[in-house]
Formats: sequence, structure tokens, C-alpha cells
Amino acid sequence: MKTFEMIDISGDAGIRAYGESLEDLFVNAAMGMYSLITDPSAVREERHIALDIESHSLEGLLVSWLNELIFHFDTYGFVGKTIRIAAFLNNKISARVSGEDFDPERHEKRLLIKAATYHQLSIEKKEGQWVTNIIFDI
Repeated sequence: MKTFEMIDISGDAGIRAYGESLEDLFVNAAMGMYSLITDPSAVREERHIALDIESHSLEGLLVSWLNELIFHFDTYGFVGKTIRIAAFLNNKISARVSGEDFDPERHEKRLLIKAATYHQLSIEKKEGQWVTNIIFDI
């Protein structure tokens, strides 16, 4: 099963992520986003961050989740390699993200993502799998 793919968005960047569960969908959306920033295969699991996020809606949770990951990249240079969701219930997510600080000597620099947006955001269950389209300001 495909986990994510890039979608062509004029002037911005977008991904379509897939998951058998909502947890998988959120992990795959995050990994798709990290793939826009750098090549995740070059990232090591040297440190971990714990995240607890909640929102008023599932769409809001996805945007908040991705924007929190963007915040950690922008502020601390942290880029994730693996994500483990500890809890996902009632528009709340608790997760542990393993990765390292971005090193321009070792990591390919791709796009500078400013934010995940609500523009054309969708989360749907189609043919037994979850699908989301999300656009990022770059």
C-alpha cells in the first residue's frame, strides 16, 4: 500500500497521504511532509520528542499535528525519522517522534515549509482506507 505521494500545487507544496487507520494516516502525512523538507532515509534516530496535541476537529488535529512538527523543525532543527503514536482518541494525539537535528552537511535541503494549511484539506475514508490531501505554505 502506498503511504503518501506528492501532489502538484501551483506555488505551494502538497501531499496525499494514506492509512489503514487514522493513526497510520497521521504518521504517513508527517513522513510525507518530512520528505518535502529532506530525504528521511538519511535521518538518524538520535533523540526523541514527545507531543500531545488536541483540536476541535479531526481536520484541525491534522493541521495542528503537522504545524507542531514544523515548529520543532523551524525552532530546533529537529527532523523526524520514525513516529510512534501512543494514543489517538477524541481529537487528541500523543506521539513520540524519533530523529535528529538537521545537518546541512549530511541532509539534503529540499523545501522550507512555513505551515500546513486548511486550503483544500480533506480527510476521507475511501474503499477501506483513509486518505488526506494537505497543502503546505512554502
